[in-house]
Amino acid sequence: MAAKKNILPIPDVLNPFKVRKERIMNFNPATGTTTRTPAAETKITVFDYSSDNCQTTTLPDIAATFPYLSSSKLSWINIDGLRKEDVHTVCEKFQIHPLIEEDILSVGQRAKMDMIGDRLFCLLPMIYFNAGSATIDLEQVSIVLGKNFVISFQEDPERDVFDPVRDKLQLHGSRIRNGGADYLCYSLLDVIIDNYFVVLDKLGERIELMEDVVQHTPNKRSLARINFLRRQVFLFKRAIAPVRELVNGFLKSESDLLDDKVTKYFKDVYDHIIQCNDLADNYRDMVLNLQEMYHTQLNLKMNEIMKVLAVVTTLMAPLTLIAGIYGMNFENMPELKSPMGYFYTLGAMGILLILMIVLFRKRGWF
Repeated sequence: MAAKKNILPIPDVLNPFKVRKERIMNFNPATGTTTRTPAAETKITVFDYSSDNCQTTTLPDIAATFPYLSSSKLSWINIDGLRKEDVHTVCEKFQIHPLIEEDILSVGQRAKMDMIGDRLFCLLPMIYFNAGSATIDLEQVSIVLGKNFVISFQEDPERDVFDPVRDKLQLHGSRIRNGGADYLCYSLLDVIIDNYFVVLDKLGERIELMEDVVQHTPNKRSLARINFLRRQVFLFKRAIAPVRELVNGFLKSESDLLDDKVTKYFKDVYDHIIQCNDLADNYRDMVLNLQEMYHTQLNLKMNEIMKVLAVVTTLMAPLTLIAGIYGMNFENMPELKSPMGYFYTLGAMGILLILMIVLFRKRGWF
């Protein structure tokens, strides 16, 4: 017995005609005013480390982060959950420019990298794949690099992709422990971009599954799923496209905060984001091909239906002609008075039908 093919379940796609689609279209470049809803809670975690040890502390409030500005060690201050007052306080204390503060508090901001004063700032999306709804979830992450500290701002306190960095910070002798703040910044960017490939793998699985579905059941539900998948791929592509220029900004930067040895690591991140963009383009083309495949399958199905109808019509045409002739109300017609005329006519019609079927089968018409 052949092995049963393991097919991933397709999540139900909501009816697009019954669900109101919310789109955030940020055409206004001004970020002075923000519609961001303040976070219900703020979680502040600090990793104060050197090559010898690493101390992890959860702080009760923003004011507790101030001593780390003058710490002799390197500090990673991770703030989960954004509140305007907290962000303003941190930026004011750590001498972060108000323009950077506005970008941190912005909503739907495009990925970017800036250097203002002696602070490097980058903003980019952290992307997750929601397996339950098969959707792409975006979270805006802001990273500020100083001489001996890195501050990261996240929207969602419940999840992130920084666990590999946290694990390496706990390992004695790890490269991140022996590196500077610029290497920590590189590590955060690297793990965010590496997670893009995880999301792409999930999208790739859905695309391959949809290829099988379209080939076997090309119906309206399949088309709705293709359109839904296309929107997710386009959303992913639009989110990561500017990240390439962000990383390129680090490569071209002449800031004293970036050591030449660490800049080489950003080249590796740059290669990753180029590869990620290329894969996203390939998946976008595959989804567009799925739409073409859907229409092709519909046309093939329609052609088969028309072929069957044409064959049936052709088979019935001679029989209809004979029945029409003998249905005319004339007195002098052949076999009209014969007691076996009715059966002779039916037999002739049956033989004619069989001969036509044999002929069509020989020609391969059905």
